[in-house]
Amino acid sequence: MTHALKQTPLYQSHVDAGAKMVDFAGWSMPIHYGSQLKEHEAVRADAGVFDVSHMVVLDITGGDAKAWLQHILANDVAKLGFVGKALYSGMLTEQGTVIDDLIVYLSETGYRMVVNAGTREKDLAWLAKTSAGRDVQLNVRDDLAMLAIQGPNAIDKVCAIMPQWAEAIRGLKVFQGLPFGEWFVARTGYTGEDGLEIMLPATDAPVFFAELIKGGVAPIGLGARDTLRLEAGMNLYGHDMDETISPLQAGMGWTVAWAPAERDFIGRSVIEAEKNAGVAMKQVGLVLTERGVLREGMRVATPHGDGVITSGTFSPTLKHSIAIARVPASTDSSAEVDLRGTLTPVRVVKLPFVRNGKQVFE
Repeated sequence: MTHALKQTPLYQSHVDAGAKMVDFAGWSMPIHYGSQLKEHEAVRADAGVFDVSHMVVLDITGGDAKAWLQHILANDVAKLGFVGKALYSGMLTEQGTVIDDLIVYLSETGYRMVVNAGTREKDLAWLAKTSAGRDVQLNVRDDLAMLAIQGPNAIDKVCAIMPQWAEAIRGLKVFQGLPFGEWFVARTGYTGEDGLEIMLPATDAPVFFAELIKGGVAPIGLGARDTLRLEAGMNLYGHDMDETISPLQAGMGWTVAWAPAERDFIGRSVIEAEKNAGVAMKQVGLVLTERGVLREGMRVATPHGDGVITSGTFSPTLKHSIAIARVPASTDSSAEVDLRGTLTPVRVVKLPFVRNGKQVFE
């Protein structure tokens, strides 16, 4: 028995724009609108809009909300010093592995959390289980849509469409947001470019999407979203980390708030012991400048043991193949990848590969 795919409020807008629709985490989503390459380049050079309404938005209230979030997240919501400030964090199992990565904002009434679509059911079950018996209320906002407008001209083009909010939007710093009535506008993203992520009533989304396209913002599918985030060295849940991987082995060490020492978040004791013992594996970037494409699952050979590619692609910006990999911690600046049975030399670099349209590794 097949289940009908879920549709975002913009499904018809995508079809009308000529999108090729595919199944993504049970949702009918646009993979591209004709050319993944042109869409990638539009975001790097100008501005593009992504429908990310399949992601899960929750509003969290209650007297125990802060203490509960400090218990379930590896990062610390005490860092959120003002309304609209955002925090990126992993949510860990008792075994110190990654249930999901997410963003949480301080809101006027509590907190707003955004989690991945593919982990919706297990995340909501975990949140319900860990909040049971506490003064915590979870409100899943399926009445909202979410659009990401990304690229060097993204903010200018949104401000041209919404001039009444332009001054406030231009005043946002990175990882800050502001409510505008039922809308919430944040300076966040998943592309390595400047831009905004906007949560808005689902009923408003088709008109706003049409205004963006009319205003010169290109519609962008999931295909380009993946190559953009990979160039930016950003993790994709289920590929670069999951419930078998510690955040310390997935490039997420910077998201763990170790202080104060008495904050006993779920999974802390396990990853603290791992940190003290010396983390066995690390996340790196791989660069292949000769012919061939690095792909997820390929073996990475080093003198210190084998690693694995967790995400790989051809980089439209750099014009060669790149990958995110997990390799032994002692790996230095070179390794080999098993390309169809041939060990092929690759450079090992620090992530990211691209920021603001330019190569950043040496």
